[in-house]
Amino acid sequence: MNSKAKPFQIGEFTISPGTRRTIDLPVSVLSDHTPVTMSVHVIHGRKPGPVMFVSAAVHGDEVIGVEIARRVLNAPQLSAPELERLKGTLLVIPIVNAFGFLNHSRYLPDRRDLNRSFPGTQRGSLAGRLAHLFMTEIVNRSDFGIDLHSAAIHRTNLPQIRVSPLRPETLTLAKAFGAPVVLTSKVREGSMRGAAQEKGIDVLVYEAGEGLRFDEMAIRAGVSGVLRVMRALKMLGAKGITKPKARSILTKASYWARSPAGGLLRPFKSTGDVVEPDMLLGIVSDPFGENEREVIASYGGLVIGRTNLPVVNEGDGLFHIADVSEKYDAEQTLDSLTSQLEADPLFDEDEII
Repeated sequence: MNSKAKPFQIGEFTISPGTRRTIDLPVSVLSDHTPVTMSVHVIHGRKPGPVMFVSAAVHGDEVIGVEIARRVLNAPQLSAPELERLKGTLLVIPIVNAFGFLNHSRYLPDRRDLNRSFPGTQRGSLAGRLAHLFMTEIVNRSDFGIDLHSAAIHRTNLPQIRVSPLRPETLTLAKAFGAPVVLTSKVREGSMRGAAQEKGIDVLVYEAGEGLRFDEMAIRAGVSGVLRVMRALKMLGAKGITKPKARSILTKASYWARSPAGGLLRPFKSTGDVVEPDMLLGIVSDPFGENEREVIASYGGLVIGRTNLPVVNEGDGLFHIADVSEKYDAEQTLDSLTSQLEADPLFDEDEII
């Protein structure tokens, strides 16, 4: 016989087992006296289990994560009748940086990058205080987290998981997510992932799509991935959650092919394309067409990110290429996972789409 979970405490709020509720944690007050809060939706299962958080819009212009969070909250597996079977607690923060989100900006009003301000401090800058609130109320109450991101504005990313595999189970959950690519990347100083790891809490970073834009396949991959991780943590059963039909492409290295000159870019490759060493990726020319410079791949791999802006400066990152040894498998993986997302019955529901 399973024991019943205890009430969940967050801020000044108490959430009863088998219920869900949106709460508002005070952040600051705007110059016109408008209060600003960080809204958290708490889904507290009837049965005890892990606490997992899903966060989005740490960078305010990365809106894909907000839509992923919305669809996760409306997934049939997390509907009110299913909370009797949910093990543990899910904390969903669709918009961490409300200031940037309202202003369509990556940054906070003080021009600080929130994801370089962790763990923060209660008496520091606005960024430091928001980071401290998130660490105190979300990270410190959790066992695991998924932080949803996209590329910056005018760039796009192939759906990918960024992971620092300090513990084997972290890489296992990254594979369970089922994104096309799992990229081992170093932890940046001041990032949420770095601050959480210092507390012993692992965080998967999902990168997909472009800032201020929706990408349907990137959104679907994110929703499916979050539910798959919950299944892997035994928070959810298998009903309605498909396993990925192909294994993720694992890579430990990547590089940016940069613009050799300023001018207009004519790209020949896009995200998801496999490239060979010394392959022509694009051409940069001046507005008169008198001088043209080729953009060449230093070594082969998979294009996992690229610029969308045709106007480039010398040194701009144009193509982000991951080192992939099994190129044939890379193509097969992308085709298989894309087809699976297109046919997944999870996305036939009106409330999800």
